[in-house]
Amino acid sequence: MTEKKRKISILGTGNVGASVAFASMIEGLASEIVLVDINKEKANGEALDLSQSAACVPSCKIRSGEYEDVAGSDIIVVTFGVGRKPGQSRLDLAKINIGILESTMPKVAKIAPDSLYIIVSNPVDLLTYTTIKCTGLPVNQVVGTGAMLDTNRLSQAIAAYCGTDISNVSSYVLGEHGDSCMVPWSICTVAGLPIRDYMTKVMKVSEAEVEAELDSIYKGMVAAGSQVIKAKGATYYAIAVSVCSLIKALVSDTNTILPVSTMLHGEYGGDNICTGVPCIVGATGVKSIVNLPLTDDEAKLLKEKIDTLTGVYDALELRK
Repeated sequence: MTEKKRKISILGTGNVGASVAFASMIEGLASEIVLVDINKEKANGEALDLSQSAACVPSCKIRSGEYEDVAGSDIIVVTFGVGRKPGQSRLDLAKINIGILESTMPKVAKIAPDSLYIIVSNPVDLLTYTTIKCTGLPVNQVVGTGAMLDTNRLSQAIAAYCGTDISNVSSYVLGEHGDSCMVPWSICTVAGLPIRDYMTKVMKVSEAEVEAELDSIYKGMVAAGSQVIKAKGATYYAIAVSVCSLIKALVSDTNTILPVSTMLHGEYGGDNICTGVPCIVGATGVKSIVNLPLTDDEAKLLKEKIDTLTGVYDALELRK
């Protein structure tokens, strides 16, 4: 439970927004949570349902409101937008959600210019960039969830493969959230050992099989979200707790390193785009980007991924 009174506003009360509100309430991250949605009845219903948990959770005032009610928020979580429909192209989805943010975020930023903004809506890299550009907010105040969920999925997959607790795994996923990300295996460790050494020395995997096994883990991680969507229609619990871990890092100011989406100005070969890279985050938002010691092959692969993403930015004419 936090000691300082904190206000968190959540824009969008769909599955993700409601799950973020629930997880934030359970973990005692705020003294006040405001839910805002174009569907006011839905926002009010979620607020009522959550507030009726008051006897069982850390004290927190939960209510629905208008954009004006986000004033004074410490953190604003942005989850609104539309989901991708069957047959819809990635670019078409991006255009729709970019338009939604461009029409709403400048107004929100004027109401809450000093808040930290967490962008969850997809495509998260493009929408993090859009928020920075259309609001004029300082880059450090706008943090996309980036590759956090991908990294959590990777660590879980590695732990399952190695038959060990996830606390023994240290790993990162970099680049764009989804199937365009990459894994720098050279800095992935299990119980302090580089993963390749753990596989060969502890698990007795033959050296000839290591790369194929790592590729299988990667492909399983990339497909994890699709498996959830196929089974239940949407993913929201895992991203919600990822958002809460980011909120905790921001409010605790412990300089936590997380693979979030932020603006690149030459780092990892990217320029004037946002994508998921390891950053030190704290009370002021993104404090700095951490340059990991990637191998030449890993640096080349990440640059290729960033170049592909840059092409999407240019196709959407975002970089002006």
